[in-house]
Amino acid sequence: MKTALVTGGAGFIGSHLVDRLVSEGIRVVVLDNLATGNWDNLAHHDEQHVTRVLWDVSEPWPDDILPRAVDWVFHLASPASPVHYRRLAVQTLMVNSVGTKHALDFALRSHARFILASTSESYGDPEVSPQPETYWGRVNPVGPRSCYDESKRFGEALTSEYVRTYDLDARILRFFNCYGPRMQAEDGRVVPNFVRQALQGEALTVYGTGQQTRSFCYVSDEVDGIWRAAVADGIAGEIINIGNPEERTILNFAEMVADIAGITLQIEPRPLPPDDPTNRCPDISKARRILGWEPRTDLRVGLEETFRFFRSQGSP
Repeated sequence: MKTALVTGGAGFIGSHLVDRLVSEGIRVVVLDNLATGNWDNLAHHDEQHVTRVLWDVSEPWPDDILPRAVDWVFHLASPASPVHYRRLAVQTLMVNSVGTKHALDFALRSHARFILASTSESYGDPEVSPQPETYWGRVNPVGPRSCYDESKRFGEALTSEYVRTYDLDARILRFFNCYGPRMQAEDGRVVPNFVRQALQGEALTVYGTGQQTRSFCYVSDEVDGIWRAAVADGIAGEIINIGNPEERTILNFAEMVADIAGITLQIEPRPLPPDDPTNRCPDISKARRILGWEPRTDLRVGLEETFRFFRSQGSP
């Protein structure tokens, strides 16, 4: 039986990835310090299929309780929302730098494929739209978002160097605004914010003019892209956008959320946070070409599933 190690596997995307790996007949070892993850996300898996290890991957790894070798290392550990990475700013810098090095070294020793979960935040507040992987980005290196943006960019640089220097079979995936069940209600991102507020009959908090754009990718589509990248041959060193190229304004998105919730849209305007990107839209031509991947889930369908999840968690 093949084995995969997933850092951050108790988190939102990580736990859905674990589900997919188990469905593919793969044994999974999860390392997570539960800073933003929750073992409840993996409660439906038994120890025969998923081994849980409570660990901060920024610390030296516990080789005595890890398998001697694995087939894949998926490095997803990191706070991913502004609320969490500002609360855990130093830890975010460490997990995406020191933690990435530990994960790379483990993959190298195991002769494993390495998949780095990076982010569209590598592009910062872009002057190019849609954003292709060749765009270098426009990032404030010392701003309030830099603990996340720049540490992810460093993780990309380190991974790329392991490919060049050690011939590691690694690939870098830049995720764009993934959403779906198991998101945390209070994590500050626009989807859980809007869904929670709509279910409670509150005004939806819109920052700035609401004309800034995002593109939303449902989690099962995102995971399918990760899996395709993991099993694809001959793509060592590639950087690939994984996201939905359907771009829409935040105000347009708020209208859809209110419609699904069956409420009259009310907006609570707030100032735009520093360095908040004005647009976000992936060019996925590379993912289509080398992975045969593109998102399949209609935004309204994905949002309805997300509403069902939040209701199941006790939201009104």
